[in-house]
Amino acid sequence: MMNSLQTKKREYLLYVLSAATFIIFFQLYMVAPLLPSLSVFFNVSEQTIGLIVPAYLIPYGISTLFYGLLADKIGTKKVVLSSLFVFVVLTALTSFSQSVPQLITWRLLTGIGASGVVPMALAWTGRSYSYEERGRPLGWIFGAMAGGGAFGASAGVILESYIGWRMLFLGVSILGVLTWTILWLAFRNLGDVLMEKQKLTLTKVLNGYKALFSGRRGKIAYTYVLLNGIFHAGVFTWLGLYFEESFGLSGASIGFAIIGYGFPGFILGPFIGKLVDKKGRNKLLPIGLAISALSAIILSFNIPLYVATIAVVLLSLGYDLTQPLLAGIITEIGKERTGQAMSLNVFMLFIGFGLGSYLFGLALQLSLLQALTIFSVVQATLSIMAIALFRGEMKIKSLSKY
Repeated sequence: MMNSLQTKKREYLLYVLSAATFIIFFQLYMVAPLLPSLSVFFNVSEQTIGLIVPAYLIPYGISTLFYGLLADKIGTKKVVLSSLFVFVVLTALTSFSQSVPQLITWRLLTGIGASGVVPMALAWTGRSYSYEERGRPLGWIFGAMAGGGAFGASAGVILESYIGWRMLFLGVSILGVLTWTILWLAFRNLGDVLMEKQKLTLTKVLNGYKALFSGRRGKIAYTYVLLNGIFHAGVFTWLGLYFEESFGLSGASIGFAIIGYGFPGFILGPFIGKLVDKKGRNKLLPIGLAISALSAIILSFNIPLYVATIAVVLLSLGYDLTQPLLAGIITEIGKERTGQAMSLNVFMLFIGFGLGSYLFGLALQLSLLQALTIFSVVQATLSIMAIALFRGEMKIKSLSKY
């Protein structure tokens, strides 16, 4: 059992890591709604400017594999602080882009630099909390992701209408500096709760990844992380285009239309975590997948604006009822190698994000509504399959006191 001081230190670091996660996801989600205005600014098609989304997401996902291994060897402090510092610098440099190729290059480099924070926060959670009590802290981390997404998606495009996209990126960089300072102070005061360093060899690394995929549970969980990421990023990335084409919105109006995205997780994240601990992932995962599919189905019809905004909230809720639950399963699968397990989790998630935004962009060649229909049918199928595939993820027998 942890004493009171250790518990307070653990909780404080959880909150600070959640804050760092928030700023990372704020800048991630602020980009997609800007695509219509950026396409006008650079005088290119929306499909072309849309490449800045996977340009960030895919390198981010690939890089997490290396950051996780590095953290297992040298500890999380240097990895997290260095990654966040590089993120701050490159986000500022993005604002000076003069062309789409330059913008894509800076986004690619930022994806590489920023990817050391979130997987380390998730890995630390996996080591610091037992499986029975892990839902709540994961709720904080994923709530920070959702909150960053909510404010990034809505506030970002609203602010861009007044200050321009260049000042928006500079502003995020300044927020990043403040976040880095707080995190540096937290690590300086709480160094005794960091993850242990491990002696790794190439053989151990390869065997570690092999072990994570060796069991049926691992194969299913990681596959769902990838496919769920494809769906959510695909639909979310092109919401700006959806509201532009369907309702004639632009700029700040798009921001207000999608303002509900991310708020379910931001407000209900810890509650959802506790609900998972009590009811079990086997029941909530299929429901979350079904809600996600329903949101895209609704958007594919000719609906009023207020119904579309409700569908956006449902899309966000569907993510909050799936991805944190899958992360909880993975932390248990990889409890002997949390750095690798969570790095692989974030890798699959962000590769899914990148592929989703790209594949949905390709499906736009058919039509926006047909793209939504295709994605919703696939997600609904995953929901039905999840009933049987996750049947073994039962609720815990007893809930630990926090």
